[in-house]
Amino acid sequence: MTNNSVSSTARVLGAGLRALLVLTLVCGVLYPLAVTGVAQALFPDRANGSEIKDGSGQVVGSSLIGQRYDLPLKDGEESPAPDLKWFQPRPSNGLGSNSVNTQYSLLLSGATNRSGDNEELIRWVTEAKAAVVEDNSTPTYRVHPADVPPDAVTSSASGLDPDISPAYAELQVHRVAGKNDLDVKQVEDLVADHTTGRLLGFMGEPRVNVLELNTALRDLTRG
Repeated sequence: MTNNSVSSTARVLGAGLRALLVLTLVCGVLYPLAVTGVAQALFPDRANGSEIKDGSGQVVGSSLIGQRYDLPLKDGEESPAPDLKWFQPRPSNGLGSNSVNTQYSLLLSGATNRSGDNEELIRWVTEAKAAVVEDNSTPTYRVHPADVPPDAVTSSASGLDPDISPAYAELQVHRVAGKNDLDVKQVEDLVADHTTGRLLGFMGEPRVNVLELNTALRDLTRG
């Protein structure tokens, strides 16, 4: 009886081990390889993280995740000042800092998450709008508070939005042109070239990917 019990146990353990090995091979090796192969064959850009490369072919980030463009943090500062030679993304404390390079660190994700009549939100938006007006006004171009679009003063739901509206990009043109010693028309054309319309002509809103735009800007200033 004991021998039969041991033999039965050994058969069960053997069957379980074989099932484990087969399932590991199928689910842990063959299936991932098949999915990866199909993705690389049909959607190589997306499968590799929707990478954005500069003119030299260096990967500078992903088109799916926004990045900040800030000056180095100074002593006594709680948050760094924006580097105004670059187009700025939507406000967010969740974006990793990047001046169009490969050093990118993601901090956190989160939105404004306040009701429209919340006093703290009103203060944030008022201060942000004043900063946008001040930062983007030049001796020859004056930004009016009424011209500041909502995405210039509020974060997206995730806080990681890689895109801004064409209105916000155009509002920054004169400042970016002046900071980089470029003609305004050159920068306007750059924004137009990197403006994506509605999907299928009616879905979503027109948008500008900030990393793609700043990568093109850097290539232009280097040229």
